[in-house]
Amino acid sequence: NAHVEIHLMNLEAVPVKGPRFASHAANACDLSAFNDNSFDLVHSNSVIEHVGKWENMMRMAANARRLAPAYFIQTPNFWFPYEPHFRFPFFQFLPEQVRCRLLRRFSLGFGGRRETIDAAMKAVQSASLLDASQMQELFPDADILRERVGPFTKSIMAVRNPR
Repeated sequence: NAHVEIHLMNLEAVPVKGPRFASHAANACDLSAFNDNSFDLVHSNSVIEHVGKWENMMRMAANARRLAPAYFIQTPNFWFPYEPHFRFPFFQFLPEQVRCRLLRRFSLGFGGRRETIDAAMKAVQSASLLDASQMQELFPDADILRERVGPFTKSIMAVRNPR
């Protein structure tokens, strides 16, 4: 379809190729530069757990709901036994201080071993996993779908598909 445009929202604009792509420097918690229903579909994959505390998650969810009639928002499930950011079983269940110490001692996840407490704490607090009930609260007009691995829910998707 010649009328398809894909708008990428990142904290910094990135180079894109092709006339159908546009890149924007934008924060998912403040998309006031875009009018309601500016898009046909909002898609977000593993972002909402990185925007900060609950209040910011609520802002991001409100933006997704107002920017398009349809959306698909995915996030890893808090209750899945393997934490995907740090690639460590049950990491999310440990107290922050223990997670900080583990990151200082071992190379876990994408960031390698953290040299300082500051770096380790920033890493620990960079991802706040959600569960299905939290996603339903953030996206009350969505169907909550589950991606399963065996008996476990690996990730949660909030999907609004206007009929």
